[in-house]
Amino acid sequence: MLSSPFVLLAIAALAYKLWQAFYISNDKNSKVSSKLKALERSHETGGALSNMVQADGAGSWPPKATHGAGWPSELLPFHEIYLEMIPLLSSSNPSLDDAVNIERRDQFRALMSKKLNERVDMARVQALVSSIEAGNWSGCSRQAYNGFYCCIGVLRHSYRWAIIPLVKVVQEERIIEFPAQLETTWRHLQRTFGVDSDSGSNTSNVLLNFNQKGERAYKINLEISELVTSTEEAFFRMFYDVEVMAYPMYQKMVAAYISYEQGKKGECLKHMEDINSQLRELLRVFYQNLVESRVAKGVWLSYCQSFQAWGAGRMINGEYVEFDGVSGSHNLCFMVIDAFLGMKSYMNDQNLGRYIPQNQRNLISTFRRNSFFDRLHGDEDKEISDQFGKIIQHLKVFRSAHRARVMPYLAQPAPERMMMTAGKSFNEPGNDDAHLKVLDNMLVSRLKDTIAMASKLLS
Repeated sequence: MLSSPFVLLAIAALAYKLWQAFYISNDKNSKVSSKLKALERSHETGGALSNMVQADGAGSWPPKATHGAGWPSELLPFHEIYLEMIPLLSSSNPSLDDAVNIERRDQFRALMSKKLNERVDMARVQALVSSIEAGNWSGCSRQAYNGFYCCIGVLRHSYRWAIIPLVKVVQEERIIEFPAQLETTWRHLQRTFGVDSDSGSNTSNVLLNFNQKGERAYKINLEISELVTSTEEAFFRMFYDVEVMAYPMYQKMVAAYISYEQGKKGECLKHMEDINSQLRELLRVFYQNLVESRVAKGVWLSYCQSFQAWGAGRMINGEYVEFDGVSGSHNLCFMVIDAFLGMKSYMNDQNLGRYIPQNQRNLISTFRRNSFFDRLHGDEDKEISDQFGKIIQHLKVFRSAHRARVMPYLAQPAPERMMMTAGKSFNEPGNDDAHLKVLDNMLVSRLKDTIAMASKLLS
């Protein structure tokens, strides 16, 4: 039971760990900044981490973002319009009547378009975002721009669906005509971050939706039920908390690269031990939150996952190109851990370019290029090798457990919609069981890759 003293103690312990990590990454920014500068000078992995933090993160990680407060006046209407529209998005009783849903979709989009047309001065907005894209940040702080990126991302997702829980008749739309205010700004934002999807990502829609106090700005569901509210909050906070805890681990990884290459094996071993300790605590965020008492299966699919899906596209060079939605696979920390081990990416280059910002891609590729896993020297590096083995074991256990936990969430009944995950659309024929099998195979494939790394280490 949630009220069990043991569960409460576990949650309290995790909260304390998160507070410690959050304190390191926020309240000691000047110290961390100095440490980053030292790492940047010492190794290219430190340079990649520093560049991501200073540019995309506005000097912090997870990235700093503000939502409305301190924004240039020309951007503020976007923030206000989202807050005005979101109470109209969700319904406690999704309709199965296509005609009703079409009318509701059209009314929602018409009202949002009207508000954007009446209140957004696109000439001023265009001038500002063009100036920023050209490298002139005098008119807008980076943290305000980060919050604006999130705001446009969630506005686009709300316009795309217009109804939460999402419904079949809206899923069937393949090309969405977005208002110019959401289309022009999005193109500038995506070029600034170095991605090219029409949909949002874990960075735009999740990480940048939190302010420095750890408060989430743009909600999806208002006044549906306490269960929906608590599930939404717990689910998205989980991904933010993971990055809070991952940031000190990234720094330890850089230190491990440096010490190993300098032949300081004792120092490298200490850093590897720290990485394992940090990874163990990080994974507890998932173990303790992706449970029924925190994230309820009965509402997650319809009210949380729905909004982040996409399943639409546009014509590019005469061909229809479809984009997926926000996915847990966009999570930076697991791509960084895999890269540290020297594992190949579980995302192909096309999807990396669509959903993972340029500076994050650079961090991942730099970590992978510098991995010293394959350079370990038998008995000489046995203790370091043992630490790699523990990292791999943590990932094996997590990926096996994650597969077992996530599939029941995806299998929940939702008669108002066709089968769709947030990160994967299914337009080809097939029943729900067949589609779930495709997703399960993806999870199994990554688990097999991880097991192969363990075998490689033993050999």
